[in-house]
Amino acid sequence: MRNDPAATPSTIYRKDYIAPSYLVDTVEMGFDLDPVSTRVATRIVMRRNPASLAKGIVLLGEELELVTLRLNGKRLKPAQYLLDGGMLRIPLAPAKVILEIETLTQPEKNTSLMGLYVSNGNFFTQCEAEGFRKITYFPDRPDVMAKYTVMLRADRKKYPVLLSNGNLIEKGDLGDGRHYAKWEDPFKKPSYLFALVAGKLVCQQEKYMLKSGRKVLLQVWVEKGNLDKTQHAMDSLKNSIRWDEERFGLELDLDRFMIVAVGDFNMGAMENKGLNIFNTKFVLANPELATDVDYANIEAVVGHEYFHNWTGNRVTCRDWFQLSLKEGLTVFRDQEFSADMVGTDSGRAVKRIDDVRVLRQAQFPEDAGPMAHSVRPDAYVEINNFYTVTIYEKGAEVVRMYQTLLGRDGFRKGMDLYFKRHDGQAVACDDFRAAMVDANGRDLSQFERWYSQAGTPKLQVTTHYDALKKTYDVTMVQSCQTTPGQKKKLPFHIPVAVGLLDQHGFDMPLRLKSEAINPAQDPALGITRVLELTKAKQTFRFIDVAEKPVPSILRNFSAPVVMDIDYTDAELAFLLAHDSDPFNRWEAGQRLATRSLIVLTNAAKNVIGTADGTARKTAMTAAMNSAVSNSAALAEAFRIILFDGTLDAAFQELAVTLPSESVLAEQSDVIDPQAIHAARHYLRSKLAHVLNEDLWVVYYANETPGDYSPDALAAGKRALKNVALSYLMDGDDADSHILAQHQYDGATNMTDRFAALVALTNSSAPGKADALSQFYADFAKEPLVIDKWFALQGMARTSDVAAVRQLMQHPAFTLNNPNRARSLIFSFCNNNPANFHAADGSGYTFWADQVIALDNVNPQVAARLARALDRWRKYGSGLQDQMRSALQRVAATPDLSKDVQEVITKALAY
Repeated sequence: MRNDPAATPSTIYRKDYIAPSYLVDTVEMGFDLDPVSTRVATRIVMRRNPASLAKGIVLLGEELELVTLRLNGKRLKPAQYLLDGGMLRIPLAPAKVILEIETLTQPEKNTSLMGLYVSNGNFFTQCEAEGFRKITYFPDRPDVMAKYTVMLRADRKKYPVLLSNGNLIEKGDLGDGRHYAKWEDPFKKPSYLFALVAGKLVCQQEKYMLKSGRKVLLQVWVEKGNLDKTQHAMDSLKNSIRWDEERFGLELDLDRFMIVAVGDFNMGAMENKGLNIFNTKFVLANPELATDVDYANIEAVVGHEYFHNWTGNRVTCRDWFQLSLKEGLTVFRDQEFSADMVGTDSGRAVKRIDDVRVLRQAQFPEDAGPMAHSVRPDAYVEINNFYTVTIYEKGAEVVRMYQTLLGRDGFRKGMDLYFKRHDGQAVACDDFRAAMVDANGRDLSQFERWYSQAGTPKLQVTTHYDALKKTYDVTMVQSCQTTPGQKKKLPFHIPVAVGLLDQHGFDMPLRLKSEAINPAQDPALGITRVLELTKAKQTFRFIDVAEKPVPSILRNFSAPVVMDIDYTDAELAFLLAHDSDPFNRWEAGQRLATRSLIVLTNAAKNVIGTADGTARKTAMTAAMNSAVSNSAALAEAFRIILFDGTLDAAFQELAVTLPSESVLAEQSDVIDPQAIHAARHYLRSKLAHVLNEDLWVVYYANETPGDYSPDALAAGKRALKNVALSYLMDGDDADSHILAQHQYDGATNMTDRFAALVALTNSSAPGKADALSQFYADFAKEPLVIDKWFALQGMARTSDVAAVRQLMQHPAFTLNNPNRARSLIFSFCNNNPANFHAADGSGYTFWADQVIALDNVNPQVAARLARALDRWRKYGSGLQDQMRSALQRVAATPDLSKDVQEVITKALAY
């Protein structure tokens, strides 16, 4: 089942927003659950909206059979309403209406996983963004909020558990082998937050006392056999509740809070009021099956969905253009939660670095491509295509800038005012900004441009030291590239956190020319100053600067910008060794490594001829051998980091990890995936040889004997040990092969076992094929682990299109499960650039095949895969021509969903 295709999908514009013609007070729903045909009876109490200019009642529905339609007790005849495609109109209706609707839907055939569907014999729903209209006809828009009462009826043996939003108020037996459960949600909510679950499930539950003394019931529901994998999710939920009480004064408002895990799910999780439905990937964990990264992701996602209870549920978005109002804000909250759970300054820095890496690897490229859009978009064709890293991650950076500008206390005051004003309402991004402004007495009118302008601002920084006057000037010039539909960009309001280091590496006291206070007498001025760049070009002068400093600019990544500053290699090495800001210390190492990699990439690019294969690889290696780079300086800097006892292991691991191939691609005017891959692998091999003895020492110094714990300290040590292993394996000698095999065979947790398997698979080790086979045999009954197995092979250096096509024939592979499709197909197309972008174009043929096949199953998943080629114009002409052909082939496919059509059309037009 798919979205209705359209020859020319219509575009929806933010400027055309009109308030709903009718408001809904209450919704009563009755479900007779059957996988083949579920009957849904809905009773809606409505009233005309005096604030709307629209006329008549407008209801939305998709893939439904309309059985009955009554208005105020009278059955409507076909002449009294208009049913056209996905819209049901009642043009003549009184001011107060009771609408009764009966529909039939086919959950078993619903492979889109939107609306009501069946997974492994159980019923689930997914209604965000527009899934509710696949359940019944309804004014399915976020600014229509109502109180819901839901009656679920089903076969007791097949579906012993019946869940919906809110509180359970009644349950019983119907006397015919069926039973019922009645749920009531005491809070108004939009239809996208509706949820139901029915099936054979078991739960872990606890009574939990809130800060106020009120006890609530917490439940984590899973399929039988998974109960031993729920403790970490439960602990994460309790931590989330406690954190939100302490950090923002927000308390759980229901008597119970439920998490349900399902294996077939388009997203990571969904924040339905009181009944959060999760992808199993973000619930199930134990040491034998989940890695440290899995544990961290579960904590973050559980936190994210719980925090939505206030930022998204109690206060929701007026329309889907305001999506970042809830998602960007809640991502910021879950980032802060995860950082606070670590507890240390360096731990917070590690979290910050991880967040910025995602931004640079995914959001910055999106900002520079055909799907670029502002944090508050002006238009869309299919809203599912706008659940993007711009809405989420860049949206979180916009929220973080409020806190940077206003301070933590000022930000909290703004949040308090936001809830006081808008609890129970559907509002816009401007309402959030207004609360921040009014609570702090600040003028943030220019800050609005972060919402309305797309693109990543570029920051050019130059400095000048006057030894006679003891002044230090920092001059900043901002610009932003053209993006689709936006040619002219106005200056942003950019907070730039700055520190200055003296020749010994200590922070210097800061005093701007405009400040009359002596910083020595006022420690509050501190060692980091947030400069507010509001013009296209500004100079900030520091006075009483005793010596020429080394500047530390954009500390803690205070704004989502690309900064260009002319550091020398020596200055970067100095910052890497001494900067008190952990983020900029890491950043200095990344800049130093990037310089080496760019030199090596250019050398590889300049190989004469375009022939692919062994000959070109040999020529690339020869070119890189003769290239001049700062790899020796980089190796020494890495050695210092590896043996700096003041650093957490988690930070050391990040500091010695080279920039990713996707980040390096963004540094290129014309992307050559093979050259980038060859350069990065070459530098890793060089570092492995130079640091060989050091890496062995680091490996053994960071073992974690004893029982497994996912805590930050132990996880950091495993991360550092395993990055040492990966470098040693790039040295590709017999001793490292033995070490990896020994770790694989003796591992007592999935983190170490899988890291060893990755290292073996990407090497020439003789035992790698046996290890892959054994891994599958050991975990064949664990879907999430088999996803890892497929993903590893999709990303492996030796995996070409033929290998991936062969893996798709494996009996465990299916396109119908989003996790499984993503694990192999997406891993290859998005995370294996050197093989995906093969010169013969075979990767693009494969991509087109899979986009078309997935579009017939699940358009949302297909559209996300479609974006793998949206940056096609950044590649060389040979690859460009083949990408264009693949895009045109998909575009010409009959009955293409609007999800995919929007992506392909924008890519070709870019």
